[in-house]
Amino acid sequence: MQDEVAINPKSFIQNPKSIMILIISYPYSSETQALSRELTRIGRHDVHIVDLSEFPMRMHLNMSYNSSQENRYCLHLADGSQIHLEEVSAVWWHHYQPFAELFEFPTALDNPAHRHFAIKEAETAFRGLWQTSNALWINDIQREEAADHKPWQLNQARELGLTIPDTLITNSPEAARQYWSQYPGEIIYKAFHSNNKIRRWETRLLKPEEEALAENIQLTPVIFQRYVPVLYDLRITIVGDRIFAAELHTQQGKYQVDVRLNRNMPCYPHTLPAEVSQKLLNLMERLGLEYGAIDMRLTPDGDYVFLEINPNGSYFYIEEATGLPISRTLAQRLSLGRSGTSSSHKVTPSTVPALLQSFKGGTYV
Repeated sequence: MQDEVAINPKSFIQNPKSIMILIISYPYSSETQALSRELTRIGRHDVHIVDLSEFPMRMHLNMSYNSSQENRYCLHLADGSQIHLEEVSAVWWHHYQPFAELFEFPTALDNPAHRHFAIKEAETAFRGLWQTSNALWINDIQREEAADHKPWQLNQARELGLTIPDTLITNSPEAARQYWSQYPGEIIYKAFHSNNKIRRWETRLLKPEEEALAENIQLTPVIFQRYVPVLYDLRITIVGDRIFAAELHTQQGKYQVDVRLNRNMPCYPHTLPAEVSQKLLNLMERLGLEYGAIDMRLTPDGDYVFLEINPNGSYFYIEEATGLPISRTLAQRLSLGRSGTSSSHKVTPSTVPALLQSFKGGTYV
């Protein structure tokens, strides 16, 4: 690894008095708390946490339009703060709470259809509000939503030269049976999205007794993939053009099919080959993302296999386990706002060690 590079975080701030940073997220999440601490540490006190679950009963929205004056956009938060959107230079959009999730509507509004209508109207109003913003968004909402679709991810990853699992997405029982017969005992299946209301959200190995349920597949598409042997699971967090890769020693866990069920396994920083790093940066650029949490597997044969990217994925458990400075890098990127310019996204063998620059013994120097 190269010699450590001392970085003065305040050098990233252009004009701290003229800009505001929003964190639109659940206020008590690990990522929100860690990012808030880092922003404070580098001298940013113009930071507001916006919890959308407080709308509409504890948060108010005003959008004013007039042909002869500038448009005005303002959020009135529960703590009395007023957020004028034109003063916001950067937004961290992450794990936000649905409207009225915690603070319900008045009991008088007891008709579910009416509540649904009110929530949809609020979503539309806020989507229009966010689109008027000229701030840096991590991530841009529309690009993030597009990038979150697994079929699109796999298509783009393959086009950019990343190795992907053999995959079939289908609601045809006949096609599924034919695919299963190609790789007996080696098929996993997973959902397009996790859902906390459904217990079986994790990736599972297809069991022989489950093959008898093939006719149920026609009810909705299912993702089937050939199981990828694992040496390490890799969680790769990218912020701008900074890559933070961690290896999770899945073989020491109880469930090798889905790394999410083995959060207590050993986890260490990992240096990716330059070629893989470059392809991942190309993928981020293709998807239009500033931030992404990528899952890959390193096989016993040394192959790096792309599984998926979560544009809104968690990272703090990796930072906590490895000391990789993800929160600090996010804070610096947000402080730059749109004045920050990414590098050429070019990775060479000599620059791979620098992807973990300023990291030493779990600390950032």
